[in-house]
Order: sequence, then C-alpha cells, then structure tokens
Amino acid sequence: MSDAEPWRRDEPSIGLVGVLVVGTRGAEGPGEVQLRIRGGSETFLAWSDYPLAKGTTVLVTDSRGARTVDVIEWTNPWDTGPVQPGGGEK
Repeated sequence: MSDAEPWRRDEPSIGLVGVLVVGTRGAEGPGEVQLRIRGGSETFLAWSDYPLAKGTTVLVTDSRGARTVDVIEWTNPWDTGPVQPGGGEK
C-alpha cells in the first residue's frame, strides 16, 4: 500500500485477533487495536458497533483502509474452562 492510496483495504489484517489499547465508543468514535502483523506489531484505529473497553480481545472483521478496521469482541472458542472439574487448575 502506498501513501497515495490511503483508502486501500488492508486485507492481511482481516481475521486477526488483537487487544484494544484504547477502548472503542461504538458509533461515537473509534479506539485503537494492537495487532501482530507483518512480522511485528502495529496499531490500527478500531471501530465497533458498541463500546468495548481497553484490554478487550477483539477479532478484525473488515478493513476500512487507512489503517482503520472494524472489530468485534472475541473469546477463544477452544477455551473449555478449568483443566480439572470443580475449578482446579493444573
């Protein structure tokens, strides 16, 4: 992506999971999400349908271009809870 095309979608960001470093405000404004991408970490403006708090794990669902993405709250679907019944951890 060149500086002459700031509107271009950032396809590699779609589907990545990141953490909000600045909470979103829903329709009132974006937050910021840090993503591991292109061999490092980058921060993108993050829009969501409703407010999400700083520290929330999110999934990038779309790119708006110009380092701006749409996100939703994300939980690990493979997280099955405690290792031992009754809440004990290994």
